Amino acid sequence: MIRSMTGFGDASSSDSGSVYAVEVRSVNNKFLKTSIRIPDRLASLEPEIEQIVRASVSRGSVTVTVNCNDTDEGAAQEINSLALRKYAQQIADSIGAPIETIVVSDLVNLPGVLCPPSNSEARLGRARKTVRPLIELALEHLVAMRTREGIALHDDLIGHLDIIADRLEQISGFAPKVIADYETRLKSRMEALISESGTDIDQADLIREIAVYAEKTDIAEEIARLGEHLIHFKDLLNDSGSRPIGRTMDFLAQELLREANTIASKSPDAKMSRLIVEIKGAIDRIKEQVQNAE
Repeated sequence: MIRSMTGFGDASSSDSGSVYAVEVRSVNNKFLKTSIRIPDRLASLEPEIEQIVRASVSRGSVTVTVNCNDTDEGAAQEINSLALRKYAQQIADSIGAPIETIVVSDLVNLPGVLCPPSNSEARLGRARKTVRPLIELALEHLVAMRTREGIALHDDLIGHLDIIADRLEQISGFAPKVIADYETRLKSRMEALISESGTDIDQADLIREIAVYAEKTDIAEEIARLGEHLIHFKDLLNDSGSRPIGRTMDFLAQELLREANTIASKSPDAKMSRLIVEIKGAIDRIKEQVQNAE
């Protein structure tokens, strides 16, 4: 089943004085690219979060944002009083002022003054148990949105494929007539020239000329290949599996355009040329749309 690469999902929860909020966003990308934004104290969870993302999506640029607000006193960092006093004494000595005049608030951000709370490992363990299910839930919402958009993408692509199939059928009907018309015109011209010169028409030459023209304008193979590509494309769109198909469809769209260009180069008829222009227009729209397919 086709899915879009654009989506959004979120989830939130609270646990033991901590409030967690997770947002997952995805946009188009040729491959899977993950960007994880989490608080520094949860940085060790980043590899685990990336594995969860890769288990849910296969293409797209995915951004995971985890916010954590601690409201209990256990989240307070501990002050290294020895380091704080050392900093204060050094500053007092350097400016020749009593240590009592040093403003403590100016020192708390210096390296080593603030230390993680003594229960940081336990808090990290609790955070892991809370954050992981939230990320999985947010990804479920993301995938659901990508699936809904994939349905609309499926219908749009089917519409363009139907246009191509219809125009291709018309071209198939025109092709024999193009050869017959050429034969009629060639005979008329040759008869006119021969009547002026008083000689007879060499049927072998006429047949040979028509055969050469038919060979140059033969598009049967291109029509057959283009038709097969259309069938393959529709089979991919109607596949009920969950495998990614975006890259395959991108390749098929290029093949569709290649065959259409070949048919265009072999089509001297104005009506066929107009139909080919419509086919190429539909293919261009397909190429644009499959860039958003997972």
